[in-house]
Order: sequence, then structure tokens, then C-alpha cells
Amino acid sequence: MENSAILTAPAAELPNWADQQINLADARLGAEAIACSDDFFAPMARMLQAQPAVFVPGKYDANGKWMDGWESRRKRSAGHDWCIVRLARAGRLAGVDIDTSFFTGNYPPGASLDACRAGRNPMDGASWEPLLAPTPLSGNSHHLIPLDSGAAVFSHLRLNILPDGGVARLRVYGRPAGEPEACTDGLVNLAAALNGAYPIAWNDQHFGVVGNMLLPGRGVDMGDGWETRRRREPGFDWCIVALGHAGTVRRIELDTAHFKGNFPDRCSIQAAYAPGLGKRALVSQAQFWPTLLEETRMQADHVHVITDAVAALGVVSHVRLNLHPDGGVSRLRLWGEPA
Repeated sequence: MENSAILTAPAAELPNWADQQINLADARLGAEAIACSDDFFAPMARMLQAQPAVFVPGKYDANGKWMDGWESRRKRSAGHDWCIVRLARAGRLAGVDIDTSFFTGNYPPGASLDACRAGRNPMDGASWEPLLAPTPLSGNSHHLIPLDSGAAVFSHLRLNILPDGGVARLRVYGRPAGEPEACTDGLVNLAAALNGAYPIAWNDQHFGVVGNMLLPGRGVDMGDGWETRRRREPGFDWCIVALGHAGTVRRIELDTAHFKGNFPDRCSIQAAYAPGLGKRALVSQAQFWPTLLEETRMQADHVHVITDAVAALGVVSHVRLNLHPDGGVSRLRLWGEPA
């Protein structure tokens, strides 16, 4: 009988080298596990899921114990197992997290990484180069490992597990490279994670994390957005986002998809050009930034497209989104011209 006591792996505490990077192996951004030597026990695609790994006691499938990650069978021949991941966007890599959460007697004793820059199919003559030498792994652990890849740009990684076993999650922290994709009107979403935008700070993200607002597409449900707790004191909730490219904002989209009884009453946005400032300085100064969008009424489950009310602030690199007084926003898009 299946046990309903589902366990969730703790999140990793990110080091400084990962704190201002994008997880380029996030399936929500378009990353994909495209080939592997074996995934008999658990499919390779699970390794790129954004949610923390879970463990369900008593849950089995046709091949054995159900595990949340990629797991190969026990190797009975020479060599090792591997999985090739196409990153969401080619980029410069800062480091990885090889997460073996809940893999205890079945984790790989070691792992290594190779990388290449290729087209859609790296199997067609791709030139792989070593990125991480064989490195020891432990069971049920996050392994946050910085990479010394310099200015090289990679589109694919090959995770080698030595010799077999299971990996719950693979996170690849880096910055997208190349020119951002423009809309049909020539404007670029400066607040898109795929273009390098990332959250800096926030006062609350009880029900949904700030980074969800920077994902592509519309939210799939109410959990796929930024949502704060119910505010029981004066004031309002806020978050600070670093834009992927500094630029001039021409159009704002605030999408409250799926937020019906909990959308913000009003939203406002402040912005500034503040490259190079640390988190503490940004949080302190952001409350005094000029206003990009005055307090604007929100509607439930609606895409708010705002053009005429966008203030002409020139080039900005960071924004502060304010929720008056609280609530949830599914997506934030800031369309503009990169500087």
C-alpha cells in the first residue's frame, strides 16, 4: 500500500558564485535531457524539474522503487552511464549543483562533466571538452561545485555518473550569452529569465517565489507566480529584480493569471540605473528610486498591458515591483530597448 507521507528535499543554500545566476538547466525555461545511456529506474527528464525532489515511501512502479530523478540500472559491464542535457540558452557557466537527495544506497560514488557548443543534436560531430574532472559524491546531498570555464559559451552538458546510480536534480548556474530575442515590434523583454533577469531581494514570498514571474509563457496555476502572505500590518509587499539587459522600458505587462481572490489591489514599479551595487545597497536605495509606473488598479486573472502610463526614465538596470498591499502576480514583462 502506498504511503502518503511525502518527503521534500531541503533547498540548497546558494554560494556567492550562484546567487546572481540563472539555472540554465531548468525545464521551465526550455532545457531538455535529450539522450542517456540508461534510465531504467527513473527517466532522465525528472532530473531537470524545477521543484525540489520528493520521496514517497512505499511507492513502486513496474521497474522497482519510484525515485524522483534520473536513475540507471546496476551496471554489469565496463564503462559508466551518462546523460546529455541541452541547456535552455547557450551561456557562460559559473557552477553546478549535482543533487542526490533521497538517493542513499543507489547514488553514484562520483561524477564528471563534459560540455560543448553545438546545434540541436550534439551527437552529430560535437566536440566535447572536459568541464569537471571526476569528483566524489555523497548520498542524499547537494554538491555545489564552481566551474572554471572562463569566457567559453556552452549549449550542452554531458553528466557522467561513475559508474551508475541516481541523481535527483541537476542545476547548471550561468548567464545566457548572445543577443536577446526581440518581439515583432522590435522590443525585448528586459525582465525575462531567458535574457538574464533574476530576483535580487523581496520582503516575502510565502506562497510563490519571485523568480516565477520571470519565466516564459503564462502561469500554469496559482503556484506558478509570486504570491505573498496576507498582510496584517500597514505597508505593502515588494521585490527587486535585476534586468537581463539595462535598457529603456516602453511597455509593461503585469499578468495576474489564476489569481482571482488574491490579486493585488494595486501595483506600482520603481526603477533605476544601478549597476554594480550589492544587495544591501540596492534594498536600501530602492525605496527612493523614481517611479516607472504609478499605483495602478489590478484585475483578477488578467493581463494588464500598460504603455501610456510608463514614465520616461531613460536607461534602467533594476526595478522594484510593489504590491499594494499584498497578493499574487503571475508574470512581469518589461518590454524595451536594450542600452
